[in-house]
Amino acid sequence: MITSVKIEPFKERLLALEKEMTARADRAMAAGRGEFMDVAHDSGDASVANETASEKFTEAELDSVVLQQIRDALARMNDGTFGKCIVDGKPIQAKRLEAVPWTPYCLEHANRAAGTPRPRRTTL
Repeated sequence: MITSVKIEPFKERLLALEKEMTARADRAMAAGRGEFMDVAHDSGDASVANETASEKFTEAELDSVVLQQIRDALARMNDGTFGKCIVDGKPIQAKRLEAVPWTPYCLEHANRAAGTPRPRRTTL
């Protein structure tokens, strides 16, 4: 488990990421809206603008998902559950938290949630 002494660097990193992801999502949404506003009047230009806007909106949506995960991690810090797997309450590996500080799962449960098969034991 992560003790309160060790949480501060994660908190600082998550707060910085929250700020960065909010700005990125806002820029992507604005760029997507701008594509619609700047559309020329022929169908070819409109098609390209629609595709670009769609890409920007998808980017903003993905950023929003990560942003929510970051905010959830900050909430877990406040309630004292940061660093514990939300499935079984066991500690999340330090290397995993360093790589993905917003993760709510230990590696085992993250793999299960992603549908990654566990190695099978073979008996002879």
